[in-house]
Amino acid sequence: MQTKTGIIKRIVDVVLTVLLLFLMAIQVTGDVLHEWLGIGMTVTLILHHILNRKWYKAVSKGKYTPYRIAVTAVNTLMLAAIALTALSGMSMSGHAVPFMYGLINVMTARTLHLAMSWWSFILMGVHIGLHMKAMTAKLPDKGKTTFKAILTGISGVGLWLFLKSGIVNYITFRTHFAFLDYTTAKWLVILQNLAMLMFFVLAGYVLSEVTQKNKDKKYSVKPLVWLGAAILIGVVLNFALKESSADNSFDDSGWQTPQSTSAQRRGA
Repeated sequence: MQTKTGIIKRIVDVVLTVLLLFLMAIQVTGDVLHEWLGIGMTVTLILHHILNRKWYKAVSKGKYTPYRIAVTAVNTLMLAAIALTALSGMSMSGHAVPFMYGLINVMTARTLHLAMSWWSFILMGVHIGLHMKAMTAKLPDKGKTTFKAILTGISGVGLWLFLKSGIVNYITFRTHFAFLDYTTAKWLVILQNLAMLMFFVLAGYVLSEVTQKNKDKKYSVKPLVWLGAAILIGVVLNFALKESSADNSFDDSGWQTPQSTSAQRRGA
């Protein structure tokens, strides 16, 4: 039976995931709600770290296995990305914390915020995936296989959405503005974000599998097949539907309507 602290941790984790999905959908929330959701995300993350403070106390203790190295690296990078997302977002705030506007040069903050928000999204997905093995430990073998198959299929679609949306340009600092499709149903935008997140969850899940020894005390590369299948699905869909997207007047980023300057004020 889970302790009260364990239950609270689960609730906080679910809240963080939901907030993340909506924060990455500013065309659904609008500027004002987006900023306040960002503040809510920051507060919830602080609570998350307080609840998991034992992890920080143990960082300098014990032996570092490949899995522990992976978890520590992902957590450190994610913390840095989230901090930069929050700082740059607040530097462009016109509603939640307007007194912080201009703390960082607005153009710099816009580019940084766009890139770091997506890096936070990616790393949070990997972070979830690294702990997915423990979450699915009680499933029977057939259940685990079914779960992996479903996750792989959704992840393949998610990778396709990630590629066609031009997000690679965002995370490599090659654009200052996001291009969003305001014609897509709001619920579908959230589902698209969820599918993209699932690809990185799968990546984290596979990373956890290949960095932990199995019952035979060996590292298995078999899980790479699941990730390879998802990548294949995503790449094939990207090439197969690229021409179709062009016919529908989509730009290279895969989205239709350029986002305004104010709409770039993303929270953490």
